[in-house]
Amino acid sequence: MNSAVRPVIGIVGSAGAYGRWLQQFFSQCMGLTVIGHDPADPASASPEQLITQAQVLVFSVPIRHAGQIIAQWVAQADGREAGQLWLDITSVKVAPVAALLASRAEVAGLHPMCAPPKSPTLKGRALVVCAVRVQAWQPWLEQLCAALQAQCVQATPEQHDRVMALVQAMVHACGLAQASVLREQRDWLGALTGLLSFRTAGFDMHLATMARILALNPAIYEDIQFGNPYVAPILARLSAQLQQLHAWVVAGDQAARDAFRAHFLAANAQAFGQELIAEGNYSFERIGYLLADLSGERAVSVYLPEDRPGSLRALLAAFEQAGVNLASIHSSRTPAGELHFRLGLGAEVMPAALAQALALVADQGIGRILEP
Repeated sequence: MNSAVRPVIGIVGSAGAYGRWLQQFFSQCMGLTVIGHDPADPASASPEQLITQAQVLVFSVPIRHAGQIIAQWVAQADGREAGQLWLDITSVKVAPVAALLASRAEVAGLHPMCAPPKSPTLKGRALVVCAVRVQAWQPWLEQLCAALQAQCVQATPEQHDRVMALVQAMVHACGLAQASVLREQRDWLGALTGLLSFRTAGFDMHLATMARILALNPAIYEDIQFGNPYVAPILARLSAQLQQLHAWVVAGDQAARDAFRAHFLAANAQAFGQELIAEGNYSFERIGYLLADLSGERAVSVYLPEDRPGSLRALLAAFEQAGVNLASIHSSRTPAGELHFRLGLGAEVMPAALAQALALVADQGIGRILEP
């Protein structure tokens, strides 16, 4: 299959969050025709239309139902899918990919390692690719990965699920357990927001993980725990480590302290290695500085409507002209995808100078002030 081929894309689960994001990506970033089916959307195309009209079929469906749904489509296609490319983007790979392999299509499992982003591509994010049966469609699959701008990593379905038990399920389990412990302390602590005054950078990061899980679709986090057969053994090991830590802390003597240091600090440091420790520690420091900047009370946010070279330079020139020294600059995207710049201000910035800078931004049409 030549990479220049422009297939019609069929999305199963088009009404879901990732289904909607995929529709925008394929149509806007790759210029492809997209048709979608979803039981939650009566106006969507029928399964028969997708099977007969689409050359690439993408399953964006709940983990727990993925195998069953794919099997139903395999049965309905009944061999007509030969020559097509069938993909899935669930967070578990062994069962969905096995169901895909029952078809006569070429098959690859994809797993974007993030929720649907606010940006148009997966730039800066990891994408796991399980290309289990891809031949004619290999050039187009490579073109897709390039268009997604993701950091692609190849894996088998089994390797994927074993790794996800560590990097997803275990991390989520820690966050959920921490959230439950915090919830249990409310009788003396009061509102959990009171902890923010005592926060460390580490607590901020853990709190962000807890809040992220609680903010998104609970069914996804449930299925990540229950839908991956490799999760239960990892949770058992995690529980055993915490129980050992608890036992040593309860003992409290020097022997327990020595055992704690040898087991949890020295042995783990050796296993991680100096390079990984150095990189991780540097990442922690960078995130800590970012959180400190974002928690600053003096800041202004600006939306630049013209996404072109020189827009940011014009914005900074307005503040320079007014004599306003900026303490930090950070960008982020709104749920609607607008790119906003948050400009941190030093305590020495006078109100009159700031007002002049904001007036220049507005008068010159550079941007829209969001937080004066």
